[in-house]
Amino acid sequence: MQDFLDQVEACVPALRRYARALTRNIDLADDLVQDCLERAISRRGLFRPSGEVRAWLFTILVNLHRNGLRTTRRQGALVAMDAVSEPAMPAPQPGHIALAEMARAIETLPLEQKEAILLVALEGLAYSEAAGILNIPLGTLMSRLGRARSALRLATGNPAEPHLRTVK
Repeated sequence: MQDFLDQVEACVPALRRYARALTRNIDLADDLVQDCLERAISRRGLFRPSGEVRAWLFTILVNLHRNGLRTTRRQGALVAMDAVSEPAMPAPQPGHIALAEMARAIETLPLEQKEAILLVALEGLAYSEAAGILNIPLGTLMSRLGRARSALRLATGNPAEPHLRTVK
């Protein structure tokens, strides 16, 4: 039991990072991670020790995120007044502009491409591990990654120099 909890605890920073990238909202991301951890601990009997806890946790997180999106679509999204952006101001440094541009471009991706690109590019997961988490064949993952990268290159207006790092 303690070993399981230690493995879960070691995954929390990666889960938070991935959840923040998926939701683009710190509070929602923390809620998502908390729900994920609650579900994982309450259903630890379902975990098969033959696999990695990390992949299992990411699968739970992705499924919770998808369920949350479906619920939000049915209920309609609320927009806080603080979330309404001010008229655009130039960022003080070019790196911030490029990062913000990439974040906005990632937000425009379809969910399945967004999930794939974030698992591989942000979390640095191997293709096979990301495909397992998303419960899709490896070829499907690679297709989604290809379409996502192409869309990001077009969205950022820099087709010759993708901002994403190359993944093995």
